[in-house]
Order: sequence, then structure tokens, then C-alpha cells
Amino acid sequence: MPGTDKSSDGIRINKYVASSGYCSRREADRLIEEGRVFIDGVKADTGMRVMPGNKVTVDGHDLLPEDNKIYIALNKPLGITCTCDPSDPDNIIDYLGLPDRVFTIGRLDKNSSGLILLTNDGDIVNKLLRAENGHEKEYRVKVDHNIEKDFKSKMEGGLPILGQTTLPCEVRITGNRSFTIILHQGLNRQIRRMCDYLGYKVVKLTRVRFMNIELGDMKAGEYRYLTNKEKAVLLKLAGR
Repeated sequence: MPGTDKSSDGIRINKYVASSGYCSRREADRLIEEGRVFIDGVKADTGMRVMPGNKVTVDGHDLLPEDNKIYIALNKPLGITCTCDPSDPDNIIDYLGLPDRVFTIGRLDKNSSGLILLTNDGDIVNKLLRAENGHEKEYRVKVDHNIEKDFKSKMEGGLPILGQTTLPCEVRITGNRSFTIILHQGLNRQIRRMCDYLGYKVVKLTRVRFMNIELGDMKAGEYRYLTNKEKAVLLKLAGR
């Protein structure tokens, strides 16, 4: 039966769960006792060991040991779609060509560029998206005509889009037709909709920062793995 090997081979199930970064060893023991941990579809008990090739889940979420997790920062070019759907010829996974199955943390629409994070750590994706309204995202934006004097105050004060009023944000005017904006939420096409409401059309939108991760000088299409320091801060902000 999968996952029932209790010899010295493999990794004890509580250590495996804890090493994934999901929780502490003590919390892992509690999850196992509550019957929430499975190895290859078999409910785990405290004596089981995880062998190479076994699939471990907690409450239906796949777990990976921390050493097998990857965290990537990509400068997404225009025209690439933030989807894993292989039927989309412009999907971001095929574009990267990575052997590991990764997921995006959040989205950038097809006509926007800049920083997007990808990982095979499904747990952190869920935690970051659930708490998205608390995380800063910074963008550089260019619009189609000169910005009026009250633009900044109106944007920062909140605008009615998608049946709700946007949360307070931070805007800095950088030119006659350009500004930077820091959002604390992630509504669908939020910046474009806010600008549309005020009579402006976005002609260029680039995300330059997500939480503690910055785009830096990466060229369009380039990606890099996060540094240990960046990962540590990201995991801390995600409650890990």
C-alpha cells in the first residue's frame, strides 16, 4: 500500500509535512491525527514514511519538500497570458518552457507587462491571494492625454468600479501623461478601470514591484530565481 513503508527509508510523514513549509512539526502531528493528511490517496498515520514518488496532500493541497520548491520572478512581455491552459497558444507556462509545473501568483492582463511571480508552491499561492488586499503592488502607467490637477486626489481617494469603491492607494505623478501607483488590492483590470472612470485610456502599464520583490533591470522575457532573502520575506508575509 502506498506510503505505508515504516522502515528507515524515506522521510517520516510529520517531518515531510513540516519540511514543506506548510506548518510546524507539532502542527503536522495534529493534522495527521485529524486524518487530513494523505499519501497517494491513503490516509496517513504517524508511523508512515514518504518514499520517492509519493504524493502527499493536506486538505487536498499537494505538498512539496522545501528543497523542491521554486520561486521565479519574470518580466512578462506584452502578449503573454497568465494562464496554465495549454489550449492558449500564448500561455505563460509554454513561454517559459520550464520542466517544473508552476503557477502564477496573481495575474497581469495580456496587454500589461512587468513583474509576475511564479512558483510550484501551491500553498503560498493560495495564502497570498487570500490576503491580497494587504499586499503592495507598484505600477508605472502612461495614459493617452495630459493628467489634470485633481487626478491624484481622485485616484487615491477611491473610485467606484465593479460595484465597489477601490481602497485608498498611493499615486505619484511622474510626467504630463505618466504616474506610478501602489495598490493594496487586486481587482480585475483595476488601474485601467480607474483611469477609464476618470476619462483616461491606459496606453502602457508595467508592474515594477510585488510586495518585497522588485523588477529591477530585467529585460522583457527575462526571469530569475528569487534570492534566499527575498524568499524568506515572501514566506513571512504569507504567514509561513
